[in-house]
Amino acid sequence: MTLILGIETSCDETSAAVIERSDPEQRPALRSLVILSQDVHAVFGGVVPEIAARAHLTSIVPVVDRALAESGATFGDLGAVAVTHSPGLIGALLAGVSYGKSLAYSLGVPAVAVHHMEGHLFAASLEDPDAEPPFMALLVSGGHTMLIDCPEWGSYELLGSTRDDAAGEAFDKVAKLLGLPYPGGRHVEELAATGDPGRFRFKRPMLDGTWKENQPGYHDVSFSGLKTAVLNAVRNSNHIERDRADIARGFQDALIETLVEKTARAADERGRSRIVLGGGVACNRTLVAAARKRAAVIGATVHSASPRLSTDNAAMIARAGLFHYERGEQADWSLNAYATRPIPGLRSA
Repeated sequence: MTLILGIETSCDETSAAVIERSDPEQRPALRSLVILSQDVHAVFGGVVPEIAARAHLTSIVPVVDRALAESGATFGDLGAVAVTHSPGLIGALLAGVSYGKSLAYSLGVPAVAVHHMEGHLFAASLEDPDAEPPFMALLVSGGHTMLIDCPEWGSYELLGSTRDDAAGEAFDKVAKLLGLPYPGGRHVEELAATGDPGRFRFKRPMLDGTWKENQPGYHDVSFSGLKTAVLNAVRNSNHIERDRADIARGFQDALIETLVEKTARAADERGRSRIVLGGGVACNRTLVAAARKRAAVIGATVHSASPRLSTDNAAMIARAGLFHYERGEQADWSLNAYATRPIPGLRSA
């Protein structure tokens, strides 16, 4: 039996989790997951890196202790410590890397470096046995929007990404324009549900037929123009209280249609019958429903994690760490944190 402790501190959640693999032929089991969110950032309208880093320093020990207690394991039972080392806020990452590396050294077990976005690729598989390669993945978060073809774990091809704002970033910025609280994704979705889809029909970025198949950038997305269109709609409104929900609906419909259509095209092109959604924006139930409806047209199924495993969490880090651990991959004691690095095994199309 192998027990892996996962640690995640890339942004404003301090998280620890324990997963177990009792047999190489069996699926890993999640034994515990603890996520401590830093609500203090809401008053600033965004994450303050220094505050986030200091909060991780005070939270990491009790969060790990609780995860172990809930799993019924002790430090001596651990086979390895997996920790997010990139990408993210450098101070926040350093808190987790320093603790995880020190813990692994003191226990005499391997430390395993995990890329945060690779963790999101693994998240759905913790709950859904069908969320396994080969599949087409759409990773959508506050800092990333990526279309990745995954023929097998550890082998990834980047087909498309955002040219400017990430999907989650666009949600947060539009929420601010509409006077909604941070983080904005959930609030925009709730408001959009009450809006009229016909009043504000914003242009679908990079879906107008200008981009041809096999042309460079065909699978890319861009949301800066959509964000500007929302800004202009807000500025031109003579009755923002009346228009707010309709603007939110128009924005969300445009963004979701763009993501869903790009993903379906990529899956159909590569012959993938499974589509995996990952990242915090995958908590958006409207996105998931739209993806499932579009996927059915091409004979594909959509697999997404629960909201708890879609947002930043250590369970996905432990799962990705288990994969690398079982391949004999471990970090040496020079392991460091990096604000940005490519996913291991990722190549460009």
